[in-house]
Amino acid sequence: MLLAFDTSTSWISLALYDGVFIRYETTWQSQHHHTVELAPAIQAVYKHTDITSKDLTGLAVAVGPGSFTSLRIGLAAVKGLSLALNLPVAGVPTLDVIAKAQPLDDRPMIAVLQAGRSRLAYALYKVEDGKWKAQDEPGVIDPKDLVKTITQPTLICGELSADDRATIGRRWKNAILASPSLSLRRAGFLAEIGWERLMNDQSDDPVTLAPIYLSTSKTPIPK
Repeated sequence: MLLAFDTSTSWISLALYDGVFIRYETTWQSQHHHTVELAPAIQAVYKHTDITSKDLTGLAVAVGPGSFTSLRIGLAAVKGLSLALNLPVAGVPTLDVIAKAQPLDDRPMIAVLQAGRSRLAYALYKVEDGKWKAQDEPGVIDPKDLVKTITQPTLICGELSADDRATIGRRWKNAILASPSLSLRRAGFLAEIGWERLMNDQSDDPVTLAPIYLSTSKTPIPK
């Protein structure tokens, strides 16, 4: 039984996965009350599924990019459980979770999430070997600059504000925006990625596992 945590931004998501079924999943906008809301949410997982922490066999956690404080709270919770219960843990890049939810497509895709200061964390993905794979390291960019990089039909998915959608949507011939439901970051997808990694003995050291932080200072427009 694997418990997955995503606290990368103001949105929090938890999921319980047994390798066959998503036994429980919840996603909500915390408005940065992560410290107060996370522990009761974990207890709700146990209550609604009639399990205890002793039934867990693994953990998965989104490691960013994202908010410094939000990521730290999620990582601390996972590290505490991992060390206390001797559970393996898989750290998963947050943008990979967004990409996992998208239908496969021949066109390239850009996954995004809020990075603060009206900027977006983003990474380019293409389908390789039947799954979306990041083509480079994540970066931070202004939505207006992101539009300038879209020169061919490209899928755009992830955490976009109404203003972001309006800005990127102006490049309507090439920017294909995913629906809000497909853009919601869900821990069920994180759990599937984490489960696969742990089944392949690709666990991370909970002591050294660190979040991915990106500077929100001005970054060059990618070529």
